[in-house]
Amino acid sequence: MTSEEILVQLKALGLDSIKKVLLKHDIVEPLYGVKVEELKKIAKKVKSGHELAMKLYDSGIYDARYLAGLIAEPEKMTAADLEHWAAGANCPSLREYTVAWVAAESSHGMVKALEWVKSKEDGIASAGWATLANIVAIKSDTELDLKQLSALLKIVEKTIHQSSNRTKQTMNGFVISVGTYVKDLNALAKQTATAVGKVTVDMGDTACKVPAALDYIAKAETKNTVGKKKKSARCL
Repeated sequence: MTSEEILVQLKALGLDSIKKVLLKHDIVEPLYGVKVEELKKIAKKVKSGHELAMKLYDSGIYDARYLAGLIAEPEKMTAADLEHWAAGANCPSLREYTVAWVAAESSHGMVKALEWVKSKEDGIASAGWATLANIVAIKSDTELDLKQLSALLKIVEKTIHQSSNRTKQTMNGFVISVGTYVKDLNALAKQTATAVGKVTVDMGDTACKVPAALDYIAKAETKNTVGKKKKSARCL
C-alpha cells in the first residue's frame, strides 16, 4: 500500500466517538479518530517500511503518525530522523509513545534521550525521559550504564517537582521502569520513589492518574518479574 492509499483507508475508519476521546487527551487536529486496534491491523498487513513510515509521519495526521511508529524500522532511523520526529510531535502520545518507542529501539536512542532530557521544552524533555524508560525496559543490563542510570535517578529526585507537566509524568515513568526492569537498581529506584513522593500532573479533562512509582514497583516484585525485559518497546 502507498501512503495515499493508507490515508484514504484511515479516513474511512475514523470515528467521531474516538476522535472526541483523543481530543480530551490533548491530541490535536488533523486526526480521524481511528481505533488503535485498527491501526495495528493495518500495521500487520504492511509489516514494516522505512520510507512509508516517514511519509505517513510527515502527513501531519495523528492517526497516520501513530501508524508510522508501528511500521517504522528503528534500525534505519538516523539521528536526524529521530530529531525530525521529536520536533514535529505535537501531542503527548506521539512524543511519549511513538517517538520514544522508535527511538529506544534505534541505535541512537540513548544519545538522543540524554540530549532531550536537558531541553527546556516540556514536549522534548518528556520524550527524552520516555525514551529512557523504554530503553531500560528492552536492553539487557549488560548493555546499560548503571552508573549513568543512577545519576539520572538522582536528577529526578532533585528536579521532578520543579519540572514541567508532562516531564514530571515521564520522569515518574522512568523511575518505575528502572525499578521494574533493572534488577541491580531496584532498591535505588524505590529510594528515589520514596524521596519523590506524590507526583502531581495536570491530566486535563480525563480520568487518567499518575501511577505511584513505589506501588507500581511493588507489584512487579510481588509477581516476581523484576528484571524481566520486554521484547519490544512498541505495543505491536
